[in-house]
Amino acid sequence: MKNRPLATLASLTLLGGALFATGVAAAGESIILQSTTSTANSGLYDYLLPKFTDETGIKVHVVAVGTGQAIKNARNGDGDVLLVHAKGAEEKFVEEGYGVERFDVMYNDFVFVGPPADPAGIAGTDDAVTALQAIAADKALFASRGDDSGTHKKEKSLWKEAGIDPSEASGTWYRETGSGMGATLNAAVGMGAYTMTDRGTWISFKNKGDYDIVVEGDPALFNQYGVILVNPDRHPNVKAEAGQAFIDWILGDDGQAAIAAYKLNGQQLFFPNAR
Repeated sequence: MKNRPLATLASLTLLGGALFATGVAAAGESIILQSTTSTANSGLYDYLLPKFTDETGIKVHVVAVGTGQAIKNARNGDGDVLLVHAKGAEEKFVEEGYGVERFDVMYNDFVFVGPPADPAGIAGTDDAVTALQAIAADKALFASRGDDSGTHKKEKSLWKEAGIDPSEASGTWYRETGSGMGATLNAAVGMGAYTMTDRGTWISFKNKGDYDIVVEGDPALFNQYGVILVNPDRHPNVKAEAGQAFIDWILGDDGQAAIAAYKLNGQQLFFPNAR
């Protein structure tokens, strides 16, 4: 592994200022990764984590929930590393002392999917805000995760930009599932509703039926993922050495190459961009 970005370790004084570049000393340990349903549903971790374990001997147990819940879990010390996709919330997590340092790790994008009838007439547009305005004007069914996930946070920001409060229509044309991305896609297909999903989950989703992408290509739909070591000064139970080894690996040459190599049906799901 070469050129690995290392976290600022000022807060890791209890570890004697050591830099955990290889994780060899932590071999045989395990860590808890608080992460998102989108990364888990896509199959990415099934592909990546055995490679990391083979190299370091460290096992990774993934807790896959919405980004908001993952951050809450990490705030409570229920995890060693956080890998989610809501940059503002991630930066706040670090600023408040719950995380050591945040790094970009990879990205993809969000898309809107919908039924072939396309009642709101949005198929082919590349403007997410205009699409949401058309959905609201038509009162076309829209399935929202409604779970404070990274996807839900992005969706809410787009509704706000569109000048619409969809919660006023909750239970009518606006349906909140309170579920992960895969379950929300299933609900949307079942009720004939539009929904917003990350592209990785959509590519791996097996119950598409006659659904297709109707909105894509808007820069506002960019979807960045970040990785953070939970601060052991705040939670002494954090396995900082093993957690840092995972971060160094996923930001380094081997991890970034593995992210780029993961494809389904010839399509790349995530694009590495660690700096």
